[in-house]
Amino acid sequence: MRLSPTRLLAAFLVAGIAPAYAADDTTQFDVTITITSSCDIHTVAATDVNFGTVASTATNVDQQGQLTVNCTPGTAYTIALDNGQNGADVNSRAMSDGTNEVPYQLYRAAARGAGDVWGSTVGGGGNVLAGSGTGAAQNLPVYGRTPSANFPAATYNDVVTATVTY
Repeated sequence: MRLSPTRLLAAFLVAGIAPAYAADDTTQFDVTITITSSCDIHTVAATDVNFGTVASTATNVDQQGQLTVNCTPGTAYTIALDNGQNGADVNSRAMSDGTNEVPYQLYRAAARGAGDVWGSTVGGGGNVLAGSGTGAAQNLPVYGRTPSANFPAATYNDVVTATVTY
């Protein structure tokens, strides 16, 4: 009696004998990614520090603006503010109408104390804002004060550059 291939396979399976198959071989490979730190300070536009319209008798006029920074999680950063277009140093920031200048100051904290002045000095005794990235946009207030509005009636302005270093 001849067995057909189907009957032969059935006989092997009933007897617990598996037919021979090709051998196995394996290999491994890596899956990698290199993530670099990054910080972005300009995706969301900065909000101006606008002191508004005030009488020339006004003193200690306070307002605030906002910067938004988005850094890689765990990335340490500092944000510096320059002296503006009219200031020789952080203590001489001024808004100008082209002839006259109105002094003002920018601060890292709402208290607006002498130790809160926001500038561009890093290291010991520095006056930059330090933080750590979260991977999400972080809103950072910029507190401003002009001590006196006792200047000729005009519109005064200045431009400050914010720089994030990471």
